[in-house]
Amino acid sequence: MRIHDANPLGWTIADWQQAYKEGARPDDLLNPLISALDQDDPAWITRLPSSELSATLSELADRLAAVGGDLEQLPLYGVPFAAKDNIDAEGFDTTAACPAYGYRPNQDAAVIRRLKAAGAVLVGKTNMDQFATGLVGTRSPYGAVPNSFKPEVISGGSSSGSASVVARGLVPFALGTDTAGSGRVPAGLNNLVGLKPTKGWFSIDGVVPACKSLDCVSVFGLTLHDAALVAEILGDFEPGDAFSRQALTALPLDAPAIRRPGPVQRLGIPEVPLFHGDLQAEAAWNTTLSQWRQLDIAGVELVPLNFSPLLELAALLYEGPWVAERHAAVESFMAGHAGEMNATVRGIISNAGKFTATDTFKALYRKEELLRAIDDLLAEVDGLLVPTAPIAPTIDAVNADPVTLNSQLGTYTNFVNLADFCALAVPAGFRDDGLPFGVTLISGAWKDRELQALASQWLNAHPTPLGALDKTRPAEVATHVQAVPTVQVAVVGAHLSGMPLNIQLTERRARLLEKTTTSARYRLYALPNTTPPKPGLKRDESDGEAIVLEVWEMAASEFGSFVDLIPAPLGIGNVELADGRWVNGFICEGYGLDGARDVTGFGGWRAYINALKSCKA
Repeated sequence: MRIHDANPLGWTIADWQQAYKEGARPDDLLNPLISALDQDDPAWITRLPSSELSATLSELADRLAAVGGDLEQLPLYGVPFAAKDNIDAEGFDTTAACPAYGYRPNQDAAVIRRLKAAGAVLVGKTNMDQFATGLVGTRSPYGAVPNSFKPEVISGGSSSGSASVVARGLVPFALGTDTAGSGRVPAGLNNLVGLKPTKGWFSIDGVVPACKSLDCVSVFGLTLHDAALVAEILGDFEPGDAFSRQALTALPLDAPAIRRPGPVQRLGIPEVPLFHGDLQAEAAWNTTLSQWRQLDIAGVELVPLNFSPLLELAALLYEGPWVAERHAAVESFMAGHAGEMNATVRGIISNAGKFTATDTFKALYRKEELLRAIDDLLAEVDGLLVPTAPIAPTIDAVNADPVTLNSQLGTYTNFVNLADFCALAVPAGFRDDGLPFGVTLISGAWKDRELQALASQWLNAHPTPLGALDKTRPAEVATHVQAVPTVQVAVVGAHLSGMPLNIQLTERRARLLEKTTTSARYRLYALPNTTPPKPGLKRDESDGEAIVLEVWEMAASEFGSFVDLIPAPLGIGNVELADGRWVNGFICEGYGLDGARDVTGFGGWRAYINALKSCKA
């Protein structure tokens, strides 16, 4: 059976793409999908009327014609999606879950514009905690959004509706926003992937701000592949957005491991994890840790850390003057319409009046002190692994104690944007009560793709069903593309680990990737009159042997200064490794081998040096 002959409920982006390759038409798939959306579903605030779909499809047809019918140039052609109702979209009111605040924008937000340019079709705006103030999904006049597994439990917020419609398969992906965890907590509570990018990678132009200096647009997906695909479409510099950032091309020499280029392998975990009495979540976390420790992934290691500075930083977001930034976003509206706001949201934002400008500067100073402490804490790890949501309360429990439980939900999310980290929430199985449990991978800015690479291996090793659907997770594939360009270089002599010139690599924050050998086509010579002693490597097709070497990786911006330190007759060329790969590596000019001793028989420079030391002894 062709895929487009089936019900599109629960389709991934890959399924939608396959359907169109098989000849399906957008109107045949989208018309019944939109018509079937429940008008009383609290996850939606606004749905695209069927009467307006024809105009949307006409625009889509024009886009396809403009690229000569080439679907490859429209990667999201005809794919439906939803957007949180604090993101502007033409033809839809923006309410931020406050009807009195609502307005009709005259243009799309930058992220909506990019998705439409890729062929995606916006089918509705989703419910949320009012003004994106909350992690619970209950602070909305449009109703609380229930958990997609157990309706008496919260969905998580503030991007509650976006998570719900994806988890139930109504759309394959949806946009949320994330200031304190709003793109991660709902993912964890609904068995989804929640991608919280590096601040500024996605533009926030056309987004109703919560805390503008911290806000991110986020992506919910049934699969990591889908979320990553959408991220690549959204991730670009937007000159008109003052908060948009260009990706780094270099890293400072003193960057801690969490901010260096390279795969995420050593993961810091809470030394004393907090679950606020939720024994189900604690048990699920312990099971997850056991599974991570058994992963057959090279280099993965869990390192217990004292999270105190991270937790103190998290507390600054709601207990400090950053609440005034929320007030700045809605100051004029509150002046005349405070009575029309959700009471809890109004109370939180009204706390801005408790803080003075002096308090704000003191908090900024404390933030910088904590960031220094955090950098020291994370100096030897590549990232963090934390529970996404340490509790999963009922809607009734949240209504009875809205502030305390909301704060507890943000235990492992509130510090991320303040610390300029990226994060990726992924499913991690289920609690004994049947609710999903999720974990979040966190690392430094611009390490988004490195997190995806590790997460794909985790999900393939421990797959869960897709969202709240009875569908098997497909194999996840993530290409490891580093945000910071790097260079690999093979060293055979004085730059080996523990050798005199290895410091020239480590002071450039180079990282040892592997210990291996050349192909069996090389000879090694001890060069005369060099200090410290250095070898020369020569390729010999007819009488070569394998020579021990190390492959190191450094930021491309550091490579030039490294090469400048290499004296003649040595230089950098191409060296063939034992597995057939070619990498940059040390080679020697032919004239430099005059009078050199052939030490190939030792198999490597370290063995030769040790032999010399033994002779002298």
